[in-house]
Amino acid sequence: MNRSLVPQPLEEKAFEEFGNVIDASIQKALLINDGNTERFNDLAELSLNQGGGKPSVNIFRSKPVRLPFLIKSFERHPLSSQLFFPLSEQPYLVVVAPQGDFVFSKIKAFMASPNQGVNYHPGTWHHYNLALNEVSDFLVIDMVIDKENCDEVEIEEGEQVIINAI
Repeated sequence: MNRSLVPQPLEEKAFEEFGNVIDASIQKALLINDGNTERFNDLAELSLNQGGGKPSVNIFRSKPVRLPFLIKSFERHPLSSQLFFPLSEQPYLVVVAPQGDFVFSKIKAFMASPNQGVNYHPGTWHHYNLALNEVSDFLVIDMVIDKENCDEVEIEEGEQVIINAI
């Protein structure tokens, strides 16, 4: 039977098993450039050089989904972290499962505000970007490598997850 999830707010403690929450409002700023700039330093634990890979900076443009939304697949990047930061003023969904073997019952959903990004630890299972309301751009920092760095799993019908509105 499909499982129904209501996303919880994206908070640092609740998300730490999957990666980092990037949110300037919860970080202490360093003043630089003669006090004209606040620097929010070292916000994510990036892992982008394993196995001969190199960092890559990208923009993903995601079409919005409507809730309820049926989750049918997940992916993970076993060799690298993957960071997403919204460039649009819209909330979005983050749907994840822990590292290791994919376990359907451990899927969690989070509602991210427009000022929050996420950095997935290497091997963290996640769904692709789920923009809400309108087409949304995301700054994505991940790894380019000549070998395979993306595992995908299809969730069997009847075990899929339905994400409902909050």
